Amino acid sequence: MPLLSVIVPVYNEANTIKTILEKIEGIALDKEIIVVDDGSIDDSRNILRQLKYDNLKVIHHSSNRGKGSAVATGLSQASGEFVIIQDADLEYDPQDYLRLLEKIKENSADIILGARFTKGYHGLLVPRIGNRLVTGLMNLLFLQNLNDCLTCYKLFRGQTVSGLHLTARGFDIEIEIIAKAIKKHLRIDEVPISYLPRSYKEGKKIRWKDGIWAMLSIIKYRFS
Repeated sequence: MPLLSVIVPVYNEANTIKTILEKIEGIALDKEIIVVDDGSIDDSRNILRQLKYDNLKVIHHSSNRGKGSAVATGLSQASGEFVIIQDADLEYDPQDYLRLLEKIKENSADIILGARFTKGYHGLLVPRIGNRLVTGLMNLLFLQNLNDCLTCYKLFRGQTVSGLHLTARGFDIEIEIIAKAIKKHLRIDEVPISYLPRSYKEGKKIRWKDGIWAMLSIIKYRFS
């Protein structure tokens, strides 16, 4: 059993997928890398076919089903003691895995979140405002004090994530994970991480409507 399962959802990330997988592979950890190509229509699929790592597994969806679906497919194949989700762009640095793992071993938390904004918000205006609103609503309704509920970096113990019974199919998977963890009284902690936001021109996919769906999801999971 590997120490860490890294799940990488991919949709049209031909410009970055090779680089991010090289960065993940370069981390000195016992790990498996599970890439889920979520119906990409650019050159991502061809690039993935050319990559050969002993610990790499690539799964292809025949059509685009959404980030939540890609995460679910990855989780179904994960065998690590710990599991983390890694976006296929270059906004997050896999070197932070070491910090997250150190924290979860140190304080026996069930989930460690990578907090992007402990030194203040930065990045594009609309995502920045959206994150503050969404995280604020999450904190208000769930009585939490989170810095960043929309972070991609969520490190779980393997048995923890399997007990959440995730069903979200889109970006609202980020909300479902935390909401269900809080309702199950799981221990959540945060660790500051590095973050290099990309522009829409560079391929950023989050839009204002995703923020609306995130807030609606918070309300749904709080009162369901």
